[in-house]
Amino acid sequence: MAMSAGSGRVPRTADGGRAAPPVLPLSAASPAADAPAEAGPYQGYVYAYPHKTAYRPLDPRPSLAEVWAGEPVERLFLYLHIPFCEMRCGFCNLFTRTGAPEELVAAYLDALERQAGAVRDALGDPRFAAAAVGGGTPTYLSAAELTRMFDLTERITGADLRAVPMSVETSPATATADRLAVLAERGATRVSIGVQSFVDAEARAAVRPQRRREVETALGRIREAGFEALNIDLIYGIDGQTEASWRHSLDAALAWKPEEIYLYPLYVRPLTGLGRRARDWDDHRLTLYRQGRDHLLAAGYEQVSMRMFRLPGRASPAEYTCQSDGMVGLGCGARSYTSGLHYSYEYAVGAGQVRAIIDDYVRLAPGEFAVANVGFRLDDDDRRRRHLIQSLLQADGLDPVAYRDRFGAGPEAHFGAELERLAARGLLELDAPPPGGGSAEPGRLRLTAEGLAHSDAIGPALFSGRVRALMARYEDR
Repeated sequence: MAMSAGSGRVPRTADGGRAAPPVLPLSAASPAADAPAEAGPYQGYVYAYPHKTAYRPLDPRPSLAEVWAGEPVERLFLYLHIPFCEMRCGFCNLFTRTGAPEELVAAYLDALERQAGAVRDALGDPRFAAAAVGGGTPTYLSAAELTRMFDLTERITGADLRAVPMSVETSPATATADRLAVLAERGATRVSIGVQSFVDAEARAAVRPQRRREVETALGRIREAGFEALNIDLIYGIDGQTEASWRHSLDAALAWKPEEIYLYPLYVRPLTGLGRRARDWDDHRLTLYRQGRDHLLAAGYEQVSMRMFRLPGRASPAEYTCQSDGMVGLGCGARSYTSGLHYSYEYAVGAGQVRAIIDDYVRLAPGEFAVANVGFRLDDDDRRRRHLIQSLLQADGLDPVAYRDRFGAGPEAHFGAELERLAARGLLELDAPPPGGGSAEPGRLRLTAEGLAHSDAIGPALFSGRVRALMARYEDR
């Protein structure tokens, strides 16, 4: 490639602010079928590749024993999905339902137990390096229900959850002392709480009816329980949010000295903002993002990705490597990853469709859990793209040696044109130094500061044509 080594500096405007580079052109690499000629910075959060809207029913349905045959099972990630919440926030697009009665929760745990047995039979003797419980809101479950969930998981899968890093998600309304006590006793090392805003009016605007005093009480309980890491989620771009109110939420979060803070852009256009041009809203969110990033860096945090900031030295020695490690998902919304197949159950966001999928899941017979139902088969190009995307969207960037060892050639051999375009726009640098400064690392590819700011455009722009076509044909449910 003709990319030159970058200094990590970004252009500045006359008033000293950072100048945004030209937006990434929406080429054939965009998943949006009818997007404008230029893509804004907020095309979509790439938390996994391919996106679940690229999954399709598998015919014939392969057995899990076949799917996992020959796969390494010594270092797996275990993910438990609890699809229940006490309320549906206005920005939420998760696979979850509200107001689940106790009988449904019990039936769901029964089904989770049947699924865990089928998965264990298929994998033989798996070993787990990390675990997470997400949703939904896992702490929607009572303390007794959480205990049952952990009991059945350990008993059937053989996982020792106290021996590996384990993250659990919670909410201000469900972070009660008895639930947190169960999480602490069962080995949770990280608790993530979705605060979104410490300003009551902004929480209401995001259709999250919570009050700051409830949030502060929940944070106090989490700290009292003694978890190794607290993560606080905040959202920028809420209707009515200003730079001053965003700074207020950032400072309120920092007062708790969380080991991690995630900054998420709002992806649901506020109701009172429908008259704004989309570009205006993009500019506002970018301004708030840069403000939040700079504020956290000044407070001593290091940037891990566009969203994640953490205190130095907090990385787990057994941290999961998403580019290469396998994942075992339990629950009707959980994904599972092997080198050749990503699979799950049906996907939906609409409340009625989610309820129907959950109702079907709790009625499945044990044999139905022994096959993969819906998924995506990765070819060589998709495996390379997954590694590239999930590396580049991290501040640490792409290790060329690891890439070459895995795929037989450097990334420029497979993605030279795409990487050249990113570099030409000041979004990517070659031979990049580590984040925060230091000596250049030959061959290392990293997004610049503004490249990280545009992660939600860069990620989708690197999707394969096959994935884009499947996503474009997906019918929202």
